[in-house]
Amino acid sequence: MPLALLHETPEIAGMATDTQHPRLRIRIIFDEAGMIGPGKAELLERIDKTGSIAAAGREMGMSYKRAWELVSLLNAMFRTPLVESTRGGPGGGGAILTANGRNVLSLYRGFERDAAEAGTQRLDALRALLRDIPDEK
Repeated sequence: MPLALLHETPEIAGMATDTQHPRLRIRIIFDEAGMIGPGKAELLERIDKTGSIAAAGREMGMSYKRAWELVSLLNAMFRTPLVESTRGGPGGGGAILTANGRNVLSLYRGFERDAAEAGTQRLDALRALLRDIPDEK
């Protein structure tokens, strides 16, 4: 069974008892203030999809302020910004991933895939050691 990757989404709520499909969450910590993990990667993907920081945050159940804070953190962590935004107005504002944003996201997702492939046997071995959890808790 291949190792599944977990992205920070509402489906996480049921993951504690899902012993059939264990998941791996990767967080890369560069220093005390600088890290990237599944939540920030998902935010970048949703910004790319929606063209909006606010809409991406809403899709994730995140406040407008929190989404902007995370984008500011990401932009400050790297040599060049990952997200560029334009102010609202008659035509509305928007946001796009920069070339560096796409590169960082691609590198992070590639790291996740590499870790998943490399860890499949060990994850299966760990899963085999888990106690059976009855459906009725």
